[in-house]
Amino acid sequence: MYTLGIFRRFLKYTAVGIIAVTVTSFTAFEGTHLWVEKVGLAQETDEDAKQWEWDLEADRWNGSMSGGTDPGLGVKGRHGVRSAWSALRWGAGSAKSVESRAFATRKGEGTPAPIQGSLEYAHEFLRFAIEIAEEAQAQGKLHPMTLNVLLARRADVVSRIGTRSALDEARSEYERVWANLSGQGVYAARVALKLGDLNRRLGDTQDALSWWARSIQLATGKDAPASADSLPVVPESVPTSPMAQRTLVSSLVSLSAFYATTGRLREAEAIEEASLKLLRNIPSPPSFDSASPAQALHHLYVLQRSSLLSIHLAEVLYALQNKPSASVDWLKQAAESSERVASSLTGRSPTHPDAPGSKTAHPAAPETTLTERYAKSKSMSGPAKNLLRDARRTAAEAWNLIGVLTEGSKTADANAKALECYERALGWAGVGRDTAGEMGEPGEGTLEEEWKVFWANYVRARDATKEKEEKK
Repeated sequence: MYTLGIFRRFLKYTAVGIIAVTVTSFTAFEGTHLWVEKVGLAQETDEDAKQWEWDLEADRWNGSMSGGTDPGLGVKGRHGVRSAWSALRWGAGSAKSVESRAFATRKGEGTPAPIQGSLEYAHEFLRFAIEIAEEAQAQGKLHPMTLNVLLARRADVVSRIGTRSALDEARSEYERVWANLSGQGVYAARVALKLGDLNRRLGDTQDALSWWARSIQLATGKDAPASADSLPVVPESVPTSPMAQRTLVSSLVSLSAFYATTGRLREAEAIEEASLKLLRNIPSPPSFDSASPAQALHHLYVLQRSSLLSIHLAEVLYALQNKPSASVDWLKQAAESSERVASSLTGRSPTHPDAPGSKTAHPAAPETTLTERYAKSKSMSGPAKNLLRDARRTAAEAWNLIGVLTEGSKTADANAKALECYERALGWAGVGRDTAGEMGEPGEGTLEEEWKVFWANYVRARDATKEKEEKK
């Protein structure tokens, strides 16, 4: 009997322990989902962000603007959406990369493609949620826009995987959204922009041009071109909607890059000059410090995209054998604009502490973060972070190209001046001068291939300058 009593107590305590662990795990799991629903996916309450339509441009997970997930998805569907959001926000645990047969390295082959774990899990959760959303929509339980929002979210995730099959699927998802929207409104203009960029990456250039033409037309409040052969044209005026302005600017940058990189230099030159002239018509605040955070971010976005157009124009003019000085002028304008954007987003003084009288902007350190007014904003933190990354990359690219043209001038001090430009390029790309002869490391957001070019140019100019000084 004594042994039997011990055994009964053992079973009792084991059962209690299992129940306690189960209840605790379930509570933690549901508690996390409740936090995501009420906090992570909460609606935007900042009226300034709403006025400048950053809430409309933010990653949406629900057809309505009320935040959270659509009740029409049911328990399983809502858990799928929240799980996808969590995977993108917090990662996939220890699985930094996984093999995916769904998106093979080469189309039609079963070779697994190693991809970022968070993207793999997020797109699978979204696919599960979309299947439920399709059934719910057929039964009339879903918000009219929820399925489109989920399709667009999955298309965005899949496009970031980057393989051919992934890009094909992202294009298919966006085409479904386009069909559902009937080609109307600013949201459709953004979808058309995405489709143009995807078709460009997939090599379908004529389709890309057609989608950019639709995007530009819709952004300016006009109907999308009926013909698939319509070519994009720079409009004569800018739309009044902030979101439409940003969509238009992005479409013009994509179009400029396409013409410039496919040898259609005269068309590129015309597009870039007309685009820059158009963007000057967008009224800017007297200073970014006096503007509201959302207003400042909008105009910083336009300014940074203008700097990209300036770089494109500088490259095109050089390829057309214009005087290098014309390209240098456009590159300096691009560098100064990008540096102004980065300084405004980080709140850092644009001047170097060792040279307070200098008008040359001081590169922000790699660890420099956004100002609090952007970092804590629900709708603006993501766009501001991406804009800071783009501004740093554009400033680095502009200074590197200025260095190349300066070095090629063959003047007596060409190497020394080029070295200064390359040092600034490295500063914006992530580091300053090298130490102990070692190769520096790129900052976050700087592509490896870009970094190698910047570093090789810097080392060449540094060695040439040293050699010249030793001969004195």
